[in-house]
Amino acid sequence: MQLKVHNTVIELVQGDITEMATDAIVNAANSELLHGGGVAGAIVWKGGHIIQEESDRIAPVAVGHAAITGAGNLKCRYVIHAVGPRMGEGDEDMKLKNATLNSLKLADEQALGSICFCAISTGIFGYPMDRCADIMLKTVKGYLSSMTGLKRIVFCLYDKMGYDTFETAMKNVFIGMA
Repeated sequence: MQLKVHNTVIELVQGDITEMATDAIVNAANSELLHGGGVAGAIVWKGGHIIQEESDRIAPVAVGHAAITGAGNLKCRYVIHAVGPRMGEGDEDMKLKNATLNSLKLADEQALGSICFCAISTGIFGYPMDRCADIMLKTVKGYLSSMTGLKRIVFCLYDKMGYDTFETAMKNVFIGMA
């Protein structure tokens, strides 16, 4: 599924974020940028240990913030490490919004044309997929109301359940814009 908002295409795909050829992919990171499991582990496994080495130099990163490293052997050029909230830590919705927003801002600061998000915090951090989809898509919609150099924003969901959840949220958030 895809739609266009101003000059930016928003796209949903089901697949493996480590295979995306966007300028940057967004890693669902922890504050220490230790990439041992989940999306983060897959990124380092496929992209190479250089991503962990670069992450070690810039950690820690506060919850709701984002940092950027090279992408090693991945198809993308950069990895943006967005630190999302753990369920139960408090103010999770605002922290997820900020992690998404700060990833978009970082992409623009680096003059990137495309970015690919995963469903931040929905793995081991326990964030509900439907809330994640709603918050991330509303944040993107708000961000696109101002000037951006981003021409393509992709949400890559690993499984059909995640894809279907984001598709429903995308239809709700962007009603009348498709």
